[in-house]
Amino acid sequence: MAAKAGRPGEGLESRVEGFNERARVAVKDERLRSAVAVHSKNTIRNRNAALSALPDAPELRERAYRIKQETMANLDRHLERMASAVEKRGGKVFFANDGEEAVRYIGELARRRGAKLITKSKSMATEEIELNRRLQEEYPELGLEIVETDLGEWIAQLAGEPPSHIVAPILHMSRHRAAEVLSEEAGHPLPPNVEDLVYFARERLRQKFLSADIGITGANFGVAETGTVVTATNEGNEGLVASVPSVHVAVMGIEKVVPRLEDLAVFLRLLARSATGQKMTVYTDFVSGPKGEDEPDGPEEFHLVLLDNGRSSLLGGEFEEALYCIRCGACLNVCPVYRQTGGHAYGSTYSGPIGAVITPLLKGDEEAKDLPHASSLCGACWEACPVGIPLHELLLRLRRRQAETGISGRAQRLAFDAFEFGMRRPGLYGIGAKAARGVQGPLLRDGVARSLPGPLKGWAESREIPHLAEKSFRELWREGRIWWRGGKNS
Repeated sequence: MAAKAGRPGEGLESRVEGFNERARVAVKDERLRSAVAVHSKNTIRNRNAALSALPDAPELRERAYRIKQETMANLDRHLERMASAVEKRGGKVFFANDGEEAVRYIGELARRRGAKLITKSKSMATEEIELNRRLQEEYPELGLEIVETDLGEWIAQLAGEPPSHIVAPILHMSRHRAAEVLSEEAGHPLPPNVEDLVYFARERLRQKFLSADIGITGANFGVAETGTVVTATNEGNEGLVASVPSVHVAVMGIEKVVPRLEDLAVFLRLLARSATGQKMTVYTDFVSGPKGEDEPDGPEEFHLVLLDNGRSSLLGGEFEEALYCIRCGACLNVCPVYRQTGGHAYGSTYSGPIGAVITPLLKGDEEAKDLPHASSLCGACWEACPVGIPLHELLLRLRRRQAETGISGRAQRLAFDAFEFGMRRPGLYGIGAKAARGVQGPLLRDGVARSLPGPLKGWAESREIPHLAEKSFRELWREGRIWWRGGKNS
């Protein structure tokens, strides 16, 4: 079974728009919703426990935000410093303005080295630019075989499916489905037993590790003062990808740079705790260049590709905070929308709240106009974010930009204008609320409305609308039926 090159919806090069249609299908998939619910529950529990045991977690969060803020203010200087440090140790640095330049650099490198087999570790940046598909399609004469080596990513690649979670790429897949995929790769049935499946994967992937011509990794962080690329993983495949082939290519988004090693320590203490509830990932690898003359292991060549792909356009603007993300996935796990739809509905490498922000910014508002509305704006994403990115506020700004640029539909603009008109006039709001309470009866079943008439129909297609209370908070307040602890009855 050959690994599939072009996985649908793999990155930002493919079509993204269509969240609403995909979400309608996803919310009816009980198996998917159950899998997401179990993962989210366990991950949130582990995360909360890990952060509760870290006394200075709030201070670390604040410090992480300030480091990112200060880094972005001088990003060009930090990138130049990192590039200089890498080159001083014999590495090569390439600044890629976009995915096309990154693909061309790596493709020409593969041609020069006569490469046939490329192994990869988990990398959101390469998923974003659809590196695998484009290398195979744009350099067919090289006959490249590109193999993902993160277990979940490899199974997703074999199945021809994109990852559905930043940290857990096959969250959407049951072990029985994983066994089917790996059985086809094996050429004989494999039991749906995790231990047997992992043993098969380890055996098969080890052959790839030992035969690879080029290894491609991502980067969780890049340290400017030392020129060190840092990756945090749990499977150890990254070390084999980076050190066994004669050529190592690290593809890093330019926002991943941190000025100093002491800054790195802040993020490493937050990353694993926020992602999986671990104190640290099992493996944290540091690479600063090719192997030295007295070093027996390591690549002969080390290439660092610093990917912009639209990031620099966000610097200094109202969306700069989107660049502070460390890709822990915590905002996905707590998001009420992601927990109903899973990741594939977003149609992008980046799903959940951070995906709903980043994708329109990098892809364009017209290409992803549904995504800023894929949020309840409850703020749970902001509370979970280890860097304190105000994701709900960024989503509101994106919605405002849609309205200002005319991307929002006329009906939507009229609806929000009417809403604003009513909210600014308490008397009118009260009349409207009473009228709604009076007519809701025929729409209710078991205390909730599962369908609404006219233009509100779509709003209730995938959610249950709770009934309106017999009396509003204001009315109960006036009647003295609401009081607060420590205050007088009022």
